[in-house]
Amino acid sequence: MGFEPVYLWCLPMFHCNGWTFTWGVAARGGINVCMRSPTASEIYRNISTNKVTHMCCAPTIFNIILEAEPHERRQIRTPVRVLTGGAPPPASLLEKMEPLGFHITHAYGLTEATGPALVCEWQTQWNRLPREEHAKLKARQGVSILTLADADVKNLETMTSVPRDGKTMGEIVIRGSSIMKGYLKNKEATSMAFKNGWLATGDVGVVHPDGYLEIKDRSKDVIISGGENINSVEVESVLYRHPRVLEAAVVAIPHPRWGETPCAFLAVRKSSEGNMDDIKEGEIIVYCRKNLPHFMVPKKVEFLSELPKTSTGKIQKFQLREMGRNLV
Repeated sequence: MGFEPVYLWCLPMFHCNGWTFTWGVAARGGINVCMRSPTASEIYRNISTNKVTHMCCAPTIFNIILEAEPHERRQIRTPVRVLTGGAPPPASLLEKMEPLGFHITHAYGLTEATGPALVCEWQTQWNRLPREEHAKLKARQGVSILTLADADVKNLETMTSVPRDGKTMGEIVIRGSSIMKGYLKNKEATSMAFKNGWLATGDVGVVHPDGYLEIKDRSKDVIISGGENINSVEVESVLYRHPRVLEAAVVAIPHPRWGETPCAFLAVRKSSEGNMDDIKEGEIIVYCRKNLPHFMVPKKVEFLSELPKTSTGKIQKFQLREMGRNLV
C-alpha cells in the first residue's frame, strides 16, 4: 500500500478537523491518533509509541512541548511533520521546535472558507538561508491552495491590490468554490462580508515580493495610538523572543492623551531558581524599548498565570480587552 501516515491530533475533534482532515488521513490509508488531553508526556509518548509521522496543532501546543520536564520527553528518531494554524505562530517558537525533530508547515484558514485557505509552501532555495531566516519565512501565511480561485491583499475602499513590497498593508481577501454562500438568515452580515465577489477576512496583511502573504494583525486588533497604527502581532513577536515569556498577547487600553495605548498580557516561565514572580514590568518595557520603535512599546504589562484561550487554543483577546478597560 506504500507509505501510511500516522497523524497525531492535538486539537479538538470538531470544525475542519472532524469534517475533513481525519477523513483525508483515513482515505490515504493512514492512522488517526486522537488525544483526550494534550499534555507534554502524552504527546511525546504517542509520538514514540505510535511512530507518529504527522501532527496537527495550534501554536500554543509548541509551548507545552518545549516546557516538558526531562522525564516527560522521548527522543524523536524520525521527523514529525507538523501542520499549525489558528493563530500567527511566533518565529521564535518555530525556531525552537525544529531542533527537537518537528518540521513545521504553517496554514491559514477560517470557518467561512471551509478549512485552510493559504499554506506556506517551502521553497527549495530557502534551504541556503540561515536557520533564523527559516523561522521568519515559515511564520508567513503563504499562498492560496488549489480550492481557492485567488487570494490577495487589497485596500477595501478602492479594491485595488497593495504593492508587493512586504510593507504596504491592506485586508486579506479570498474567493473560490470553497467559500461560503453567506451567513444563515443574515443578509446584512453577508453583504458586509463580501466586497465585489471577494470574502473580506478581517485580517490585515502584506504581500511580499515573492507573492507570499503575511498577516500583520486582525483589523479589530490594530491599536491606534496618537494617530500611529500599532500591529499587535509585531509587538507579540518581539515579546516571544524574551527568554522568560511563555505566552504573550497585546491589546489596546484607554489612554487619556493618546486615545489608546498597547498593553501586554504575559504568562512567564520559571527562572533558573524556580521563581515566577521575579520578573517585573519595568524589565519587559526596557526590553521592548531596545527592540521596538518607541510608539509601539507597551505602556502597561500585566502578568497572568495563563492567558485565556478558546477550545482550539486561540488566545481570547476580547477577554483581555475587557480586563484592560480598568487599567490606567
